[in-house]
Amino acid sequence: MSDADREAVADRLRQAAADGRLTLDESDERQQLAYAARTRDDLVPLTADLPAPEPARSGDRAGPLTEQARRRLTVHAAVAAVLAVLLVFRWAAGMGWWFWPVWPLFWIGVSLAVHYFLAERAPKAAT
Repeated sequence: MSDADREAVADRLRQAAADGRLTLDESDERQQLAYAARTRDDLVPLTADLPAPEPARSGDRAGPLTEQARRRLTVHAAVAAVLAVLLVFRWAAGMGWWFWPVWPLFWIGVSLAVHYFLAERAPKAAT
């Protein structure tokens, strides 16, 4: 059992006290027991009478990117950077008076933002 397990239970107990499900004395007593627990089985009775935590929603975007998603986004960003440099050089070589690459660069930026938003996320730690 790790300190993270104890802390997750303590967080859940604090939230239950904040929601009015436990008195402050009950919360304090249970938190002391949680921090003194030696096995996961010692933690189970401390939250048994509390409602189950809400499951993570599929649209929850708070977790970190997975390694594979981070690699794909890095490749996407590298390709976008190369295209941006090529577009700017093409504009500079053409001596155009209007900066026409602004629109392709805008859409490249939008594609990166959408990719980041839709990228696969690792699940958040359970509480």
